Amino acid sequence: MSEYSRVALYLQDKHDIPKSIEFAKYAENKGFEAVWQAESRLARVATIPLSAMAAVTKKIKLGTGVVNNLTRNVALMAATFSTMDQMAPGRFICGIGAWWEPLASKVGTPRKKPLKLMREYTTVMKKLLNMETVTFDGEFVHVDGIRLDIVHGDPNKPREVPILIGATGMKMMELTGELCARKLADGALLNYMVSPDYNHTALKHLKIGAKKGGGSLEDIDRPQLIVCSMDLDREKALNEARELLTQYMGQQPHLMKASKMPQDILDKIHEELTWPATREQINKAMKHIPDEIVQKITASGKPNECLEQVNQWIESGCTCPVLYQLSDDVKLMIDTFSPNH
Repeated sequence: MSEYSRVALYLQDKHDIPKSIEFAKYAENKGFEAVWQAESRLARVATIPLSAMAAVTKKIKLGTGVVNNLTRNVALMAATFSTMDQMAPGRFICGIGAWWEPLASKVGTPRKKPLKLMREYTTVMKKLLNMETVTFDGEFVHVDGIRLDIVHGDPNKPREVPILIGATGMKMMELTGELCARKLADGALLNYMVSPDYNHTALKHLKIGAKKGGGSLEDIDRPQLIVCSMDLDREKALNEARELLTQYMGQQPHLMKASKMPQDILDKIHEELTWPATREQINKAMKHIPDEIVQKITASGKPNECLEQVNQWIESGCTCPVLYQLSDDVKLMIDTFSPNH
């Protein structure tokens, strides 16, 4: 049996949706707490495959990791999760983030004052999910006397949909702590490709925010995305993680900053990459990332190495590892971390 009592699976778009559904069913049978579906690029929305997974599973929780607060009206977002909650009551989790540039601007919704937008958005969404009638006139969010219209079931019963904020920067971390303390959010979904040392700083700022809101860190759930490139072939596992790191370091500056990757390595990567990066550019740039950096910010290698590495994030404050298996053998990773193994 694995030493992990709480563990979850993270899916992006590496596999087709039928295969992802199969992994969700397998993870449930192996005692995984949740499946989280990514929605980071213009590749796959999270809510549709998660709803399909809900139809063929019985108890595993299903989280968006993460939807953004720029491209969906807050009332539509609340109605979406209310609808999914009717499909699988108490099983959906709304992981929500502030998205990233340059993609946000490229689709016509540039990031402006992400902290203020997140405060307004989650405040209104939580009130709607609590079945309140809401009027709010903010800088970004404007609603006038709206309420979720529940046709089937108790129209006054709050929807059991936790809101977890995908915070990466420390100002967003403090805001998350404050919103959780004020019962306007339920936790922080900590990002991946950061070292365990990053967590110590993140928790410090979560605590500052929680204190501001009159709460404590202990009341804030802190699942964390962790890249897990597990393979019986160690070199293959490390190279797959190295390739992903190269893509993210070249395209998402907020993760670049949080990872604390040495500047000289970042400079070399940026010399090779444009946006979007070509396969040839990625292959050249990834050679600049040494093994020790790969294993510092991902859990990569053979199964025993991955088990030991993930424990470092737990010891640094992660309450539930949300594992993104890069190698093709997803079931190997599920089996290795299974509480039922």
